[in-house]
Amino acid sequence: MRSETQTIVAEIEKSLRLLAQRMDRPMADHRLEEFNARVEDPHLWDDPEAAQKLMRERQMLVDAIAAHDGIARELSDNVELIEMGEAEGDDDVVTDAETALKALRDRAAQKEIEALLDGEADGNDTFLEINSGAGGTESNDWAAMLARMYVRWAEQRGYKVELLDESAGEEAGIKSATYKISGHNAYGWLKSESGVHRLVRISPYDSAARRHTSFCAVWVYPVIDDTINIEVQDKDIRLDTMRSSGAGGQHVNKTDSAVRITHLPTGIVVTSSLKSQHQNREIAMNALKARLYQLELDKRNAAINAQHEAKGDAGWGNQIRSYVLQPYQMVKDLRTGFETSDTQGVLDGDLDGFMAATLALNVAGKSRAEAAADE
Repeated sequence: MRSETQTIVAEIEKSLRLLAQRMDRPMADHRLEEFNARVEDPHLWDDPEAAQKLMRERQMLVDAIAAHDGIARELSDNVELIEMGEAEGDDDVVTDAETALKALRDRAAQKEIEALLDGEADGNDTFLEINSGAGGTESNDWAAMLARMYVRWAEQRGYKVELLDESAGEEAGIKSATYKISGHNAYGWLKSESGVHRLVRISPYDSAARRHTSFCAVWVYPVIDDTINIEVQDKDIRLDTMRSSGAGGQHVNKTDSAVRITHLPTGIVVTSSLKSQHQNREIAMNALKARLYQLELDKRNAAINAQHEAKGDAGWGNQIRSYVLQPYQMVKDLRTGFETSDTQGVLDGDLDGFMAATLALNVAGKSRAEAAADE
């Protein structure tokens, strides 16, 4: 076996060891048997919330076992094919198996990163809020581009995307938008996107074709379930009803049913502008509780947030990522140093590399490359 292939095999084996360690593989089958026994209890659904939580935990374990054992099986099969091909002098078999191992290495590395999504709310659905910053029409257009980028990323992962509120820009784009993104580990992946995003490009709105810099702020906070108790007192909130400020269309309601809730102690403002005022109040309250829960998470992780998050004004000095379209093509995360020249791919939703790099940095205190260099 060639030395390059041996290196790939060693990387896959390393990922397998981490996956086994994270789920305690020797005990995983026993825990799954316990879950299955509890699922067969005819009284399980007497408590729907507890039942749903049990089913989620069981499915996470099933997925973890399947991922680990599937990678291990493919590794063994392809190593055997290479050995057989080398013994029989069949170069085509060897080449095909080596190609399969390279793809398996990438998949194993991805699963290794996903195994680090074990934070208290990482598995939850998430709210995603985008607000345009300094730059006027340019920033409004940039906000719309970011919204499209995140919607595409979510849809590519099979997540459900709901537009809860949108405020249109005066000339183009949007001033703000709030989405609910539902799917396994939605918050865990997206949480690293909170911060200011900076765009540099030749403005399509400038007749002199000058280069412009625009900023937008992105906020991500988890959807919390009823097992997490966040108390909001009536005296601490102000509820306003209003007419949607959007341009209309299928996503924006045109009646006075939109709801805005202001949390007076913190100044947090949440809105929802669907068809039903009652539904909007419920959605806005859930979003408020999620924001308050995120504040509590931030307090618990203050050291990490101080190093890796920038939640200041949407302007110079606070950005976490730069998207440069002119005079060259580059997207670079300023926290991890991860970068790519495939700007169109990023704007079309190819964000996994950035998210994985930030997740590894938050967990280990260093980038994946730095961690590998230390070994």
